[in-house]
Amino acid sequence: MSKIEPGKSVLEVDELMQILPHRYPILLVDRLVDIVPGEGAVGIKNVSYGEPIFQGHFPEKPVLPGVFMIEAMAQTAAAYTSYTENLDTEGKIVLFMGVDKARFRRPVVPGDQVRIAVRTVQRRPPVWRFEGVATVEGKKVAEAQFSAMLAQSV
Repeated sequence: MSKIEPGKSVLEVDELMQILPHRYPILLVDRLVDIVPGEGAVGIKNVSYGEPIFQGHFPEKPVLPGVFMIEAMAQTAAAYTSYTENLDTEGKIVLFMGVDKARFRRPVVPGDQVRIAVRTVQRRPPVWRFEGVATVEGKKVAEAQFSAMLAQSV
């Protein structure tokens, strides 16, 4: 794993990059806050007009694609789980197994700060099931249930 101090309630982006294999432009979590082992955490995504996706989605009215919000939920859950359970992720990768009950309530646009609350619903390593809710200014923008597994990297 990483050399991150145990017991922290906030992880900054440099610490997240010690846990997650993702890098810009697909690293979709800027910070992990409100980390409570056994309960959940909140990922923060600051949406900027300069992100490459907005060159084509959509140039006249930029909107963050819903699949990016689901990916941000997954990255939040992966970072939370890896950190709080002190998982050895060396030579391994977290893979999606399924997404259920995904709903998109409002568009997310440049300038928004998305708060992604995740919680573990079921834990049977190497498989976990999570619930995620994304909000902007206290209003729900997306929600989903999803499962993932920790597998050997190919």
